[in-house]
Amino acid sequence: MIVMIMGVSGAGKTTLGIALARRLGWAFIECDDLHPAANIEKMRRGVPLDDADRAPWLGIIAERLRGLSHSRTSAVVACSALKASYRRRLFSECDDLLLVYLRARPQDTQIRLNDRRGHFMPASQLESQFEALEEPTAGESPLTLDAHAALEQNLNSALEAINGRLGGARG
Repeated sequence: MIVMIMGVSGAGKTTLGIALARRLGWAFIECDDLHPAANIEKMRRGVPLDDADRAPWLGIIAERLRGLSHSRTSAVVACSALKASYRRRLFSECDDLLLVYLRARPQDTQIRLNDRRGHFMPASQLESQFEALEEPTAGESPLTLDAHAALEQNLNSALEAINGRLGGARG
């Protein structure tokens, strides 16, 4: 099973993803680490990425997901996956995927980003993230969580959904 945690920058994807992967004993993949250098430099300069910029990045992620799915390796993946077209591309690579959407509020997320250190995505880019965001639909069967709820609350909700999908067995 692949659990993909999606949302805007600063929603808490990495924090929840690491905690979830540790609890499950699964691999964790931070998709920000898979960006080509040109994308990282563009974001550092405060320039939003467009679909053409994201295409190579999505290809890298898709390849990673394909490998995990084919090897039946369970993993937790933190990926913005802001647009429905991106998610369709990525999900087509997975046999068993649970989408976890961290729904964030701009004003609360802005505070998080203002306090965040050591990340290439500047807080000034948050507006472009919300502009690009296409919230997942019921057809994508997302588990929607409040990005600003307590970590333990979101962790327990995600674990409950995963256990439900796995029939109560972790693996």
